[in-house]
Amino acid sequence: MRVIVLVKATEDSEKGADFKSPEMLGMMEAMGQYNDELIKAGIMKVSSCEGMKPTSERKRIAFDGPNRSVIDGPFTPAREQATGYWIWDVKDMDEAIMWAKRCPNPMPGPSEIEICPCYEPEDFQ
Repeated sequence: MRVIVLVKATEDSEKGADFKSPEMLGMMEAMGQYNDELIKAGIMKVSSCEGMKPTSERKRIAFDGPNRSVIDGPFTPAREQATGYWIWDVKDMDEAIMWAKRCPNPMPGPSEIEICPCYEPEDFQ
């Protein structure tokens, strides 16, 4: 079972990260160790995790029949946006939850992670 695990944005993440602060350096080190554990366990492939810049730097494309329009960020509310993701291969949702609970807090304050099951070919048969 493949899942996309989303790190939800916060007001702090929308301000942009100071990657040189001691707090961020510690969090990034803990997250690196966590990612190594995911790779060793075969849950995550090496290139299937990324952090994303704040929504102020993003664009959306809106579709309406044949028409397309560009919507500039920022997008709100912050808690409804994603700021990072992993793609995992797990045996079931329980295993995904177990791994997500082991994750270091990805933000300086309260935060959330969302687990999104992916459609598999057998879902369409």
